[in-house]
Amino acid sequence: MPPDHPPTHLLYLHGFRSSPKSFKAQAMARWMAHHRPDVHWSCPQLPPSPAAALDLILGLTADWPGAASAVIGSSLGGFYATVLAERRGWPAVVLNPAIDPARDLSRHIGEHTAWHDPTLRFTFRAEHVAELEAMRPGHLTRMTRYGGVIALGDELLDGREMAARYAGSGVEVVAGGDHALSDFETRHLGPVLRWLGLLGPSPSPRRAGQRGGWPPPSSAS
Repeated sequence: MPPDHPPTHLLYLHGFRSSPKSFKAQAMARWMAHHRPDVHWSCPQLPPSPAAALDLILGLTADWPGAASAVIGSSLGGFYATVLAERRGWPAVVLNPAIDPARDLSRHIGEHTAWHDPTLRFTFRAEHVAELEAMRPGHLTRMTRYGGVIALGDELLDGREMAARYAGSGVEVVAGGDHALSDFETRHLGPVLRWLGLLGPSPSPRRAGQRGGWPPPSSAS
């Protein structure tokens, strides 16, 4: 079930080793700037420390309107988006969301480079794994607050585990695909925007009877 009203504030959270320069973040940013400059758009660079990342997210959105804000998160950003959605009650779009990043990233303790700028180096530490474990949400509430895309062909995360975590939500599970959702702009951007209520001639509320689940891939535009 999509939001009752299009958001006036929209937050995008990138994944591990990623940045606001990721192609999905850039595709969203371009569309928002061109079509919906009235919506407050934010896509911050998240620090490697999950605790610091959550502090940044909560501080950045502290004065955002609770009834008119939404979040999109990819991979580790999908985990953060879920944490935020459960704390604030916001609608959330999750794109191949990390389910147990404490488990998965415990194998990646050490020094890394950023995907979009190899000159940027950071260290992922053992204490960061503990921070992820401490913030993990338990049972998800009100599954209809979640939309998004899970690709069963994800080469980094277990698509079936992701699908099980968001069972009963509006998240679309697609056969094939990859972790990056390489077809995001051509296949999934339109459904993301439509689910959020951002497509259309005006940011007016949906009419009665227009609320549905996640749009099928054929509705992408």
